[in-house]
Amino acid sequence: MRSDYCGRVGEADIDREITFCGWVHRRRDHGGVIFVDLRDHTGLVQIVFDPSRPEVFALAERLRSEYVLRVRGRLRRRPEGTANPELPTGQVELLAEALDVLNTAETPPFQLDEEEVGEEIRLKHRYIDLRRPVMQQRLRLRARAAACLRRFLEARGFIEIETPMLTRATPEGARDYVVPSRTHPGKFFALPQSPQLFKQLLMMGGFDRYYQIVRCFRDEDLRADRQPEFTQLDIEAAFIDEEGIMAIMEAMIAELFRETLGVDIALPVPRLGHAEALRRFGSDKPDLRIPLELVDLADVMRDVEFKVFSAPARDPRGRVAALRLPGGAALSRKEIDDYTAYVARFGAKGLAYIKCTEVARGRDGLQSPILKFLPDAAVTAILERTGAADGDIVFFGADRAEVVNDALGALRLKLGHDRGLVEPGWRLLWVTDFPMFEWDEKEKRYQALHHPFTAPAVADPEALRADPAGARSRAYDMVLNGVEIGGGSVRIHDPAMQQAVFDVLGIDAAAAEAKFGFLLRALRYGAPPHGGIAFGLDRLVMLLSGAQSIRDVIAFPKTQSAACPLTEAPAEIEPAQLRELGLALRRSPA
Repeated sequence: MRSDYCGRVGEADIDREITFCGWVHRRRDHGGVIFVDLRDHTGLVQIVFDPSRPEVFALAERLRSEYVLRVRGRLRRRPEGTANPELPTGQVELLAEALDVLNTAETPPFQLDEEEVGEEIRLKHRYIDLRRPVMQQRLRLRARAAACLRRFLEARGFIEIETPMLTRATPEGARDYVVPSRTHPGKFFALPQSPQLFKQLLMMGGFDRYYQIVRCFRDEDLRADRQPEFTQLDIEAAFIDEEGIMAIMEAMIAELFRETLGVDIALPVPRLGHAEALRRFGSDKPDLRIPLELVDLADVMRDVEFKVFSAPARDPRGRVAALRLPGGAALSRKEIDDYTAYVARFGAKGLAYIKCTEVARGRDGLQSPILKFLPDAAVTAILERTGAADGDIVFFGADRAEVVNDALGALRLKLGHDRGLVEPGWRLLWVTDFPMFEWDEKEKRYQALHHPFTAPAVADPEALRADPAGARSRAYDMVLNGVEIGGGSVRIHDPAMQQAVFDVLGIDAAAAEAKFGFLLRALRYGAPPHGGIAFGLDRLVMLLSGAQSIRDVIAFPKTQSAACPLTEAPAEIEPAQLRELGLALRRSPA
């Protein structure tokens, strides 16, 4: 139907007869001459309709936004003074000789070049939203990224294998989406939260190197970087350790950046232990572009009379830390109050601070409500350890270690962005040496920090049982600019070690058999050492494209309430379908 794309013609095509197809982006009537900007996925080209062809001109007078056209004519240079240097096709225009209106359009609910359009209206009319150039660019970038990842992995012996969408529920940290079975009344399938167990079974099946770009499902509360259905790049390899996996993966990400953005990533990617990440940045996914770090002060505060500091300093599970903001002494009282309210969201009971006006004068050159509670020795140690200089402000966190890490870690990010401290570029990081387990105070038992198939760093099952609190895992996360883009581990391939992990987690033999029997049986038939990783493809493309939410890089996403405004899903189903599935709805009392 067309000979050329709208955005791919230029001066080399002048005097050619060309046929374009596309949408009316904008129509302008300039006193007897009609101009139409015609749009397709490659860009815009200007079409000129003049009265010398009355039938074509009369039809052009009826054109409106988003009409679908086919236009034939001769490409010419734009008249002097009318070129548009902002447009790739801005030196040329098509003088229309024939026009077919392939379809009309109602007035769209929003203009494609509107910047402030509510997300609900965009998602309800997603087919129009997808016509916007920015959405075209993002989804095409996603396609290029997926193709690049596939090429890289296949060149290194990985093969793509599909795993089931209908499986059984296994505990993986979130609620499952369940599917009732018509052929097995009273029983349910679960949609996979990840292909974790299946990819391990593939290694036991001798496939050596597997990958899959796969849809996963989690019924959990949503935010900007989460969806009930999402896509991950899932990878597993046999006869490999963490060093082997990490080397391949960082080379893959470097190639992705090179192919999609033309950016070179320095290799090897730096590594940071989990404990050090929390100590320095208050986060296990630190944004290294922000040059602010936390400083421990527990030893300084142990013996001060100020119990707000001394109590957590003496508590083995507590922490006292400081965060210095260069130039922060200029913050107003209102700004400090706003930051105090901000850290309260993360459990902090307040935000103590010291403003440094003239450090050389000691406490006389400082301003703070807490100075009167601190001895000179403590004040001197704070200034020396934080490296405070004139014009700085030092913030403090004192509480349980988790609260201090969450609050000061979040404050570090906010100050970095608010004060323009975020350095340009891309900063990748491996975070390693995670704890194997975390204690659930409510349940009074250990939980797996990642999942129960992650291998511990110790090789002896009895050593794991003896000290679960001190056990480290063979897990690793890749972080990009403060966002976790991938996480994985070496897996357990020894049945005795797998049972030891279940013992620590309080999963007895009967429960383990009921939930994971098929995996446990496979481990007894010669399971090779293996490990892998999964990357969140939506998150990765969000970062590459500069989008603010993964919803902006998914063709048909859900809202934060896990609903689809376009299809109005979820929706009720017919009573006959419920009866066929052996289900009945229980109505809530009015």
